[in-house]
Amino acid sequence: MEKRRRLALHWKIVIGLVLGVIVGIAIDRLWTGQTWAAIGVNDPRAFMAGRGNETFASGVASEANAEAGFVAGAVRFIVNANTLIGQLFFRSLRFIAVPIVICSLTIGVASLGDLKRLGRIGGKTVGFFVFTTAISIAVGLTIADIASPGERIDPAARAEMTAKYQSNVEASRGRTSEVPSFWQQGLDLVPPNPFQALATAQMLQVIVAAMALGAALTMIPSSKSGPVIAIFDALTDAIVMLVNTIMRLAPIAVFTLVAPAIVIMGLDVLKAVGVYCVVVIVGLATIMLIVYPLVLRLVAGVGFVRFFRALSPAMLTAFSSSSSNATLPVTISCAINRLGVSERIASFACPLGATINMAGTAMYQGVATVFIAQMYGMDLTIGQLAVIVLTATLAGIGTPGIPGAGVVMLVIVLESVGVPPDGIAVILGVDRLLDMCRTVVNVTGDAAAAAVVAKTEGELLSETEVEKRLAEGRLPD
Repeated sequence: MEKRRRLALHWKIVIGLVLGVIVGIAIDRLWTGQTWAAIGVNDPRAFMAGRGNETFASGVASEANAEAGFVAGAVRFIVNANTLIGQLFFRSLRFIAVPIVICSLTIGVASLGDLKRLGRIGGKTVGFFVFTTAISIAVGLTIADIASPGERIDPAARAEMTAKYQSNVEASRGRTSEVPSFWQQGLDLVPPNPFQALATAQMLQVIVAAMALGAALTMIPSSKSGPVIAIFDALTDAIVMLVNTIMRLAPIAVFTLVAPAIVIMGLDVLKAVGVYCVVVIVGLATIMLIVYPLVLRLVAGVGFVRFFRALSPAMLTAFSSSSSNATLPVTISCAINRLGVSERIASFACPLGATINMAGTAMYQGVATVFIAQMYGMDLTIGQLAVIVLTATLAGIGTPGIPGAGVVMLVIVLESVGVPPDGIAVILGVDRLLDMCRTVVNVTGDAAAAAVVAKTEGELLSETEVEKRLAEGRLPD
């Protein structure tokens, strides 16, 4: 009897994603204040924060919800359960990110056996990230200049969104003081306490600590380093097994993450800045679907279909989580098991990319700067555009791989060319959607770098070899 073929994971995730979008749009359009009132809830925010008409954090009892009954309670339960599932999935991936970096990267560096080779691989990886980030920004600026989205914004919509999100802009502007200087970032590469770096998930410091430990293991006799490497190797295998287990929940988790994001954003906001969104998405698509595949084909000999089929689970996870760091375990797994990159290269390039490769974020910052400048009627000179490319590249490298961090760095880019940061308020309403999109590009770049470096080092399996191993069950699908 022929075994029935299972639906591939990435298709299950796509189904969850599509259903999340549909449900999110339906709720945004159909669930109104009248709907809440019909089930006895006249103060939805207070009701979702507690129970019935109890006193909430504000110290004021919400007596408006006194008539809330079973249906209202069921709605609150579903919303809270939805949030719980999505956040548990997100936390599980972040929980695994640090252990997999410290274990796999230590093994990768130790297995090189040659510190000169480590420097060569590091130089190739960083060079790829800097080159593609600069290209990304240039592409974004070109598209924004041609489309001129800032000149199409409705003045009434601009005023409404500016008033609505002004407090968020002020908060982001205040956080720019937290961004360390270039020299401080260099100093922060070495953690004063490696255990604190692990506990607080300071990924760049974790990478440096893992590389230092791996390099030290190459300098001592194999009789002593062997058992340590074996322990880290076993831990890596165990963590990969955890990743595979967690990813079984991805289709449901993607639904629970995407649906609320659509509801919070709202279609009205999307319509107001629709042209801007289209410009950003077209720019991101150009990088992901043209620039990266072109480099992969020319340098690594990896075809379009092969690459995106292999990376699809990581890309879909990145879209739903909006976090390169949270997606990191899936990115490494896809690069090794589905794309055929060696473990030592993937374990080095992907964590480094999740920390410093923000090509999608940098491109978005360039487009946003031009958009806001056009909105205020400002003409940017060639010199100012060059400053944007340089500042956005450096800001992209310094952007943490967490949701919303790009907005803080955008303030720095705007101020570098004298564009009023207040204009950020107009685009904050759709930032979550665009954050999801640019995270996909960032993660795609991480895997592309791993494939390119692996090919130049002779450590990239052919497509036939990958398919053979998958068929033999030697690699998880």
